[in-house]
Amino acid sequence: MNAQTVLITGASRGIGRAAAELFASRGFRVMLNYHHSRREAETLREELTAGGADAAVYGADVADREQVQAMMEACRRRFGGVDVLVCNAGIARQGLFTDLTPEQWREMMGVHVDGAFHCCQAALPGMIRRQTGSIVLVSSIWGMVGASCEVAYSAAKAALIGITKALAKEVGPSGVRVNCVAPGVVDTAMNAALDKDTLDALREETPLCRLGTPEEIARAIVFLASDEASFITGQVLSPNGGFVI
Repeated sequence: MNAQTVLITGASRGIGRAAAELFASRGFRVMLNYHHSRREAETLREELTAGGADAAVYGADVADREQVQAMMEACRRRFGGVDVLVCNAGIARQGLFTDLTPEQWREMMGVHVDGAFHCCQAALPGMIRRQTGSIVLVSSIWGMVGASCEVAYSAAKAALIGITKALAKEVGPSGVRVNCVAPGVVDTAMNAALDKDTLDALREETPLCRLGTPEEIARAIVFLASDEASFITGQVLSPNGGFVI
């Protein structure tokens, strides 16, 4: 059986990096997307190839449709197609809603919502033609319940949940599954920007009394993309330590 190919956006660090490592360990060929973190992405590629994986790197802003289309074409040329798409690229910003600028709102929607739109549209024709494929969108618990001072982020992540449910119904008859992972508070560079008191409070609010790890979220992503989840589509899996029940 030929190895499958996974394209992971925002793969240079955090959850994306952990997912890339786990997919590679399971025999997947891996296309690593990055936007700003080229050095980290190249280092990860070197580590994966040193371990025997077939991996490549491609720099693209997922909010830019032409860049996404070029990335997908590069993946087709390099690996023959995309079997699994993981839309993980994201940004975060905290602040009062009344201080949010239209440019900041547009940037948040561009990366998360437009990015998923562009990537899914670019990957789906091949999946539909082959009558198989899996898409995993990475949302957040804040997309499920909302977060004060993160209205734009919460709205963008909620949109990914809506895309998941609707798209799963649309492409299911073509053999393509679409699911979503909505992590709780995870120990990543993105959350490292939060102050100690805030992180301590979030730990206390989590029944398991700790933050999640990128590796724990990666396991949920890989599970939903795998044949072990072959009868699962349109679902939101939220590894959050009990923060949202």
